Amino acid sequence: MKTKKLAKDKVSVITLGCSKNLVDSENLITQLNANDFEVKHDEFDDSNVVIVNTCGFIDLAKEESINTILEFADAKREGRLEKLYVTGCLSQRYKDDLEEEIPEVDAFFGTLELPGLLAKLDADYKHELIGERVTTTPMHYAYLKISEGCNRTCSFCAIPLMRGKHISRSIEDLVKEAENLAKRGVKELLLIAQELTYYGLDIYKTRKLPELLQALAKVDGIEWIRLHYAYPSKFPIEIIETMAAEPKVCNYLDIPLQHASNDMLTAMRRQISNDEQIDLINKIKEINPNIRMRTTMLVGFPGETEEDFEYLCDFVKKMRFDRLGVFKYSHEENTSAHELEDDVSDELKQDRANRLMAIQREISEELNEAMVGQEYRVLVDRKEGQYFVARTEFDSPEIDNEVLIDAKKYFCRVGDFVKVKIHESTDYDLYADLI
Repeated sequence: MKTKKLAKDKVSVITLGCSKNLVDSENLITQLNANDFEVKHDEFDDSNVVIVNTCGFIDLAKEESINTILEFADAKREGRLEKLYVTGCLSQRYKDDLEEEIPEVDAFFGTLELPGLLAKLDADYKHELIGERVTTTPMHYAYLKISEGCNRTCSFCAIPLMRGKHISRSIEDLVKEAENLAKRGVKELLLIAQELTYYGLDIYKTRKLPELLQALAKVDGIEWIRLHYAYPSKFPIEIIETMAAEPKVCNYLDIPLQHASNDMLTAMRRQISNDEQIDLINKIKEINPNIRMRTTMLVGFPGETEEDFEYLCDFVKKMRFDRLGVFKYSHEENTSAHELEDDVSDELKQDRANRLMAIQREISEELNEAMVGQEYRVLVDRKEGQYFVARTEFDSPEIDNEVLIDAKKYFCRVGDFVKVKIHESTDYDLYADLI
């Protein structure tokens, strides 16, 4: 006979990986709160249940996820934890292996199995909460996931294996969620997806990101809308026209290019040549001269020669991207690139990543120096040490440049927009006075 529980479980949700995972955790926490659970995010003290939301994108992320699961498996063996559940990308991809190797986990769930996870906790999945979500970011900004999955076939990428095919959310649902977020004080929306530019093709039979941006811009309280993860092949240039015309859409575009060598672009199945990339970037800047662009590059892909890498370095020097990140290639099972020999050593991958970032560091330092003496409207994210830390519209939280305002001289309120004048710069930071 099942005994009746007198008290609800206390649950800790631990999030690993990207902002898309964070949104999934926030939706999970929202559902648990609605079922009267006491929930904490990214902390474990007196909770008797832990849910680990894992990442399985590349080797380092998988290693972090596995180590975190093992840490809580130890806690369960020691009696400090009653139940341990695992969800997210790693669980989706390696469920059978994980069940065999880590039996301490009570159940594993994939990326789209939230109702099943809730059922394990005797919680109901509440459909009426669609569009409502608690946020774990600072109150003034939130991520807005506009779609799930990806239809692209990049040879190095395992995301379609973990997230499935592209599924857009409707404009109506996204506007409703944005309105709910704005009512709670959110001023900046960071639009995320595995692939932004594909938005709408599945449900509207045409790309609808410009229309979505226009609808979101009408939401009272939202002042910045930022675009992340736009695929360059068949890029809908209307996005940039909307950005240039709509003041609320930040002059910022995250467009991962991955490489410049045509041999590498072909091997990566990027469906674009380097000349086409250059033409696209020039077209974007022609339509919107105020835009700042972030990109990511992948080094150490199978077959990448020194000549390929030098070509990439020359490309980065020529294009002078405002923001740039570098990933080392990870040999992922069940991707088409896994059939190739992983013939670039880890040491050489790291060396190439370091060399490319050294080039970008010089570019960033020069671009920041050119901002000295200029005035900008910035959003204050937090107070840290003796500084208020803020961002221009050209910077996304946690990954881009920051504007530091001396807290001994000035007072700012976190979450407010303020006007500043830059008086000093470094490679990745700007120092400013309040106006």
